[in-house]
Amino acid sequence: MAREVAEQPQALAATLEALLPLRERLRDLADGARDVLLVARGSSDDAAVYARYLLEVHAGRRAALAAPSVATHYRAPLDLTRTLVVSVSQSGSTGEIVATQEWARACGARTVAVTNAEGSPLAAGADLALVTRAGPERAVPATKTYTTQLAAMAVLGTALAPEPTALDAHLERAPGEVARLLERREGVEAAVEELAGARDVLVSGRGLVMGTALEVALKIEETCLRSVRGLSYADLRHGPIAVVGEGLVAVLVAAQDGPLVEGMAQVARDLAARGARTVGLGGGDALAAACSLHLPGPDLPEAVAPLALVVPAQLAVEALARRLGLDPDAPRGLSKVTQTDPGA
Repeated sequence: MAREVAEQPQALAATLEALLPLRERLRDLADGARDVLLVARGSSDDAAVYARYLLEVHAGRRAALAAPSVATHYRAPLDLTRTLVVSVSQSGSTGEIVATQEWARACGARTVAVTNAEGSPLAAGADLALVTRAGPERAVPATKTYTTQLAAMAVLGTALAPEPTALDAHLERAPGEVARLLERREGVEAAVEELAGARDVLVSGRGLVMGTALEVALKIEETCLRSVRGLSYADLRHGPIAVVGEGLVAVLVAAQDGPLVEGMAQVARDLAARGARTVGLGGGDALAAACSLHLPGPDLPEAVAPLALVVPAQLAVEALARRLGLDPDAPRGLSKVTQTDPGA
């Protein structure tokens, strides 16, 4: 896992180089499409959450996350003739995702596959495949395959925007920002000690970085065998905040800019007043000042920040697993390709 985390600058750069030239084909495929529907599970679903926000906030395209059971179990005959369906799977072989893409095509959708496996069933069955360049990923927890999926989502979101090249200068800097965060590891060891002593952990974010928050929660759960909730800070305030108290550590995720930074800093102050410890991930000076400790994020605007923002958390999770006597490469009971309904 540590080796694959370290490979992310090169993987991101290679993926962007390969996929940015496909933006015109994406625009042509989406011409006349009214909606974008995203199909995924696990870490791929967290990448899809980023895509959903980027498509709506940056590209002005209506987007939503699909419920694959509508296709695979209910077999509902929806009219998708004006829909672009984007299916995301690292392996390209998850049966549920492949079957949902086939269902979407039968319902009239145009289809895009995002996968790290060229020639996989998902790639072969799509109108257009965005094949990421992460290279083989042997550790079970997705790291470089996740960040390269984010790069593919950025290509999709910019391709469908009125000005497709508006974020290109920032996308070009993303691999370098990942390399800088990997080299400095600032705050990582302190975060490991904080999380190791926690009775309960929750992770919160909102907007364009919500997918990052969900991915951090998933990584702690699957790699460190801790039960973790990933919540929007809006959802956190609607009830769950009542259980916050001493012994809880909250990881609060934010970009360095955007309309949600101050709201997250206020959440940090509220949680601290209830006795919780807070670990800020990104968010700049405002969040750093409000948290018990801080992991600096990338120097990237909110729309591009998710490509690098997860990296300090990946470093902390890998080290935390080893601190707890666990194998971060092979979490208990998990395999690289997950079939939602084994034997189906």
